[in-house]
Amino acid sequence: MALMLLRVVSHNLALSFSPMTGPPAQRKKMSNSSSMTEFLLLAFADMRELQLLHFWLFLGIYLAALLGNGLVITAIACDHHLHTPMYFFLLNLALLDLGSISTTVPKSMANSLWDTRAISFLGCAAQVFFVFFLFGAEYSLLTVMAYDRYVAICKPLHYGTLLGSRACVHMAAAAWGSGFLYAVLHTANTFSLPLCKGNAVDQFFCEIPQILKLTCSHSYLREARLLLVSACLAFGCFVFIVLSYMQIFRAVLKFPSKQGRHKAFSTCLPHLAMVSLFISTGIFAYLKPPSISSPSLDLVVAVLYSVVPPAVNPLIYSMRNQELKDGIRKVISGMFLNSDKLSVSLHK
Repeated sequence: MALMLLRVVSHNLALSFSPMTGPPAQRKKMSNSSSMTEFLLLAFADMRELQLLHFWLFLGIYLAALLGNGLVITAIACDHHLHTPMYFFLLNLALLDLGSISTTVPKSMANSLWDTRAISFLGCAAQVFFVFFLFGAEYSLLTVMAYDRYVAICKPLHYGTLLGSRACVHMAAAAWGSGFLYAVLHTANTFSLPLCKGNAVDQFFCEIPQILKLTCSHSYLREARLLLVSACLAFGCFVFIVLSYMQIFRAVLKFPSKQGRHKAFSTCLPHLAMVSLFISTGIFAYLKPPSISSPSLDLVVAVLYSVVPPAVNPLIYSMRNQELKDGIRKVISGMFLNSDKLSVSLHK
């Protein structure tokens, strides 16, 4: 379905770039973009050694993200003790992290390895779509996870009622659905704009603010307004998260047990820290004024919101969570046990 949507967007863009429409001056400007078949992504370095260093660095981060999120997903799916709302949402978060880092990092790695910058027009549109889909869904899910922790700590007697299995599925579906809606709106809007300022995107993946720099005249303002509305919604969710955690911390400080306070803080503080990093760098990347924009700053901010959270989330959420650590140990020990059995059977 997403591929069909991207093809429709690409077709509409081709129509909007047709040299048969608009005044002569505008037709001349737009004729350069009518034949655009690819974009050029930002190269991390010109030296071959630095390109290979970037490849190996991103490969290490990518493999760590795949391993960490894969272990979290497997542990939650296989251990019936982890079949609770909190771990159900964490499983969805791990799935989104796997998708989001797989959208941006592999293409950048391939470009560095093969010493190229090119990405096809449809590939660029696909990156924009999946970045907004997965990151939008992830932020909505982080908001739901804050509500889950609020109910668990502040209203424990109502937890089973407010967060039953059906309610959890509905909230997770709403998070994925909101991300899909954001992706459709932003992708269709961005790639229907006329591009007349070349095809060089100053980022290691197709990022909307960098694409808007290639648009003609003031046509980018339509997408800029949509980004502003999205940022206001994201900020509203962030306020909800902060208020939820204020109530959580007030309740936690009243716990008579020191162990109970420690467990509550260990599950809440990492979540709040990652949400703060994710929303602050994301809003800065998309709404920062052009006067403070620079290739190096844009690159650092993009890495902070698109690469760091998917790679670090498994460590953050499992490092202080004994139940999840036990589940991951079971998965790892089961893998080694199966490999030992396989080697014994092969020797026989």
